[in-house]
Formats: sequence, C-alpha cells, structure tokens
Amino acid sequence: MKKWIKWASVILLAVIIFVYGFSFTVREGSYAIISRFGSVRKTCTNAGLYLKLPAPFEKVIVFDAKSQYMDSGYTETLTNDKKNIILQTYVIWHVSDPLQFYRSVGDINNAATYLNDLTSNVKNGVMGSYELSALVSTDLDNIRIDEITKEMKERIAEKALSDYGIAVEDVRIKRIALPEDNLQSVLDQMIADREKQVTKLLSEGRRDAAQITAEADAKAAQIVADGKKEAAKINAETEKKIAAIYGEAYDANAQLFVYLKKLIALENAVSADTVIIMNAEDSAFDILESDH
Repeated sequence: MKKWIKWASVILLAVIIFVYGFSFTVREGSYAIISRFGSVRKTCTNAGLYLKLPAPFEKVIVFDAKSQYMDSGYTETLTNDKKNIILQTYVIWHVSDPLQFYRSVGDINNAATYLNDLTSNVKNGVMGSYELSALVSTDLDNIRIDEITKEMKERIAEKALSDYGIAVEDVRIKRIALPEDNLQSVLDQMIADREKQVTKLLSEGRRDAAQITAEADAKAAQIVADGKKEAAKINAETEKKIAAIYGEAYDANAQLFVYLKKLIALENAVSADTVIIMNAEDSAFDILESDH
C-alpha cells in the first residue's frame, strides 16, 4: 500500500513538472511566441495546449489579441494656411502579426509609444494639406473632418501593419483646440465668413426683389394697356351705335332732328348768367327766329 502511494506521488509530481515545465496554454483572444535563447522557435495564434522546454531553455511571450484603445493626447500641428491647432485623436488597434509585433515592438506596453509617434507624424503630414476651415468653419460645406480622418487612418494603418504587425481598426479626432494666440484670428475669420454669408443673402434678396418688382410692373403695364385697348374698343362701338341712332332719327324726321340738335347745342352753350351778343341767324341761334 505504501509502495503504491509512493509511486502515485512520483507520477503526480512528474505530471506537475511536465505540465508546468514542458507545456503551456494559449487562451482565446491571445497569441504566444516561443523563444529559445532569444530566437523565435514558434508562433502560436490558435487557442490550445502547446509543448515547450522549461526555462531557461525556452521562454513564452503572450500577447493580447483583442482590440486596444490608444489616446494620442494633445498634439499641436500646423495647417496649410499656417495656423496652429491642437488635435487629440484616438486609435483602435489589435495585434495582427504576432511575430512582426514581437520583433519590432516587443510587448503591448511599448505599442502605445510607437503608435503615438506614428500618429503624430501622420497628423502633421495630413493637416499640412488642409486649411483650418476644413476643421473649423461656419460654412458646413467647408468641413472635411471625415475626409481628414479617413486619410489619417489609411496612412497609419499601412505603416503600422508593415512596420509593427499592428492592424488599425479605426482612427478618430477626439477634440479640436486652438492655441491662445490663434483663437482671436479664428474668431475674426468666423465673423468674416458670417458677414460674407449675410452679404450674399442680402444681395440675393435684392436681386429677387428687383426681379419680382420688374415682373409686377410688366404685368401692371400689360393690364393697363389691355384696359385701354378694351376701353377704346367699347368707345368705338358706342360712337358707332350713337351714329346709327342719329342716322335713324335723321331719316325719320330730318327737320325735327336738326331742330333738336340746335336746341341741345344752345342749351349747352348758355346758362342763367350767360350774355351772348351775336346774330340771331347764326347757327344754332337761328331757332330763336319768330317763324320757328
């Protein structure tokens, strides 16, 4: 019995030594590098149990393969129109090539330094192609933040993957700030942009008002002209009818017609206070003669 316990203890001890000394486990969401005297012997990218030699012959370096967040902090850069701005960005990344990452970066703790330097260089290069109005402007058509962040991401991702084995998932601008000495100039520029927009709107308003007034005047003139034309037509028809009536009256009794016309003319020519000195035979006063 004691001999069985002794052998069981020996086997258990051997298993423990083997498990802890000659094997290791790679968990989900992790990568591992097996290093033998400083040289990489194997890269483990799948979860599972792997064999290795005990220290100091071989060493296991484990990397977190999950997405990481890196805040670049406040970085001052210069725009194309020579304006200093402060950009704070963040980068979402993960280890893509553990072997390349191990050889160029070393470990996760060093990655933030490498990425921060790379991000700063890319920000300086990208912003050198854009003016300040692409970030800060009262005119939304000038804002090009999405275009800027896309270009930053493409440049950072390409360099990070080739040099460090890092896959960049996203790059975003977290905050835009201005140095104190540039703040007033930016405010002045914003005021100038706003005044320019107001001037444009006023100019367009005056133009539209002038066009509306001109169209209204043209319509009014056309209406007046049409009215005069219609009035002239009515007057002409009226005169024609009057002439026809006079003609019919004259044909019916020419002597009476002439007498009435003279009487109307005499009535229209004089009033109660009118004094006229002329021959009684003059038309239309010849109706005053006794034989009428």
